[in-house]
Amino acid sequence: MTGKLFIVATPIGNLNDITYRAIETLKTVELVLAEDTRHSKKLFTHFEISTPLKAFHEHNEREKTDSIISELNSGVSIALISDAGTPLISDPGYFLVSHAKKEGIEVVPIPGPSAIITALSVSGLASNSFSFFGFLPSKQTARIKYLQNRTDLNETIIFYESPKRILATLNDMLKVFGSERKVCLAKELTKSFETIRTDKIPSLIEYLTTDPAHQKGEFVILISSADKIDLVDAENQLAKILPILCAEMGASKASKLAAKITGIDKKHCYNRAIEL
Repeated sequence: MTGKLFIVATPIGNLNDITYRAIETLKTVELVLAEDTRHSKKLFTHFEISTPLKAFHEHNEREKTDSIISELNSGVSIALISDAGTPLISDPGYFLVSHAKKEGIEVVPIPGPSAIITALSVSGLASNSFSFFGFLPSKQTARIKYLQNRTDLNETIIFYESPKRILATLNDMLKVFGSERKVCLAKELTKSFETIRTDKIPSLIEYLTTDPAHQKGEFVILISSADKIDLVDAENQLAKILPILCAEMGASKASKLAAKITGIDKKHCYNRAIEL
């Protein structure tokens, strides 16, 4: 019988965020592939997991994949973990998973923490539509061009950034997006010094420069949509104008006009209108 490949999410900071199913899986498989075995041993020691660990990272993924596929085909069940969060999200694993799928090997997700979703959920930015682009280019010229190509996206855009480049990146973002775009900086998520700040870019630059310690930690950067509206202000405006419009015309016409004025979705305006 062919073994299964389990893709297991691990904590991004607080060890208590791991799921019971993840612990059970890591204890019952015959081998765990880890991005950094030294880092993963801390997790294994904490939860008394004795399964053998083997290094599997971006530098050896391609050369190791064939032998791992052979083990899976021989009946060995294997789990893949990254240093933190959900594997394959800006972490190794795509090459292995794609080959396992081609071989007909069952790939089983064991869901759990993800820095992207964690940051998005508390950012205060629109979460109905977003794109994640991984790490920004390290060179300034390439980074600015990369950001310029995304200025008009009508959705929240998300990046990772390292502490050594965070200030330079914010300054580049100021040049590209201007001073009015809302941005969320999230770092040390679920850890003791967790910081989540949503503000305009100049204020975030000021925060980073007031204390060098503010630049420490791995960052998730979330940038508001190009057509972002202040939903609180828009809803307040809708509450004022919709009754007036409905008194003069039908709900359908009133909702269309209200949507144009406030920037709120027409369907939402219509639902509000028929409730009046």
